Amino acid sequence: MSATPRIAPLEPPFTPEVEAELARWMPRGSPLPPLGLFRTLATDLPLARAMHPLGSFLLGRHFALSLREREIVIDRVCARCGCSYEWGVHVAAFAGAAELDEHEIAATCASTTEGAAAAPSWSTRERLLVRAVDELHDHGRVGEALWEELARHLDERQLLELLVLCGWYHLISFVANGACVPHETWAVAFPTADPAR
Repeated sequence: MSATPRIAPLEPPFTPEVEAELARWMPRGSPLPPLGLFRTLATDLPLARAMHPLGSFLLGRHFALSLREREIVIDRVCARCGCSYEWGVHVAAFAGAAELDEHEIAATCASTTEGAAAAPSWSTRERLLVRAVDELHDHGRVGEALWEELARHLDERQLLELLVLCGWYHLISFVANGACVPHETWAVAFPTADPAR
């Protein structure tokens, strides 16, 4: 990835409109400055305003999957997209609360579905989520056999929100990678070696 952003994130001082939008995107009371991704999106305020409600829902309390399941999916999507920026932000911000250990975090970066699903501590449901991410990434859909397995463990709302979550983090990965958003200094570094090997 280029060391120079292709779309420069906004820098302070921000206009009142940008300040208000960035405040919506950041967690309330966060000691961190607004993320580079958010400052990149804020270069197009109508787009940032349109995106915020869905992003907020997917990370909010009303999302149908558990925090742990959500973060497994997000980390795997970002890893498959090669988005070290968003993977590193999510691992730093949410892995502790999601109770993901170092082996599970590393498994999200495995080069194969078998490697990613091989973390011994994954539940059956968690392995199915990893497989769903990979099928969506590789084929743009979930095959019938896997869908039937998923449907035995997830209800329709969870299945629909899983599909949307995967699509959203593909979008976020494409923005971060395409715009070459600079990494956050506090984010976790993406592994350089495949943990499955």
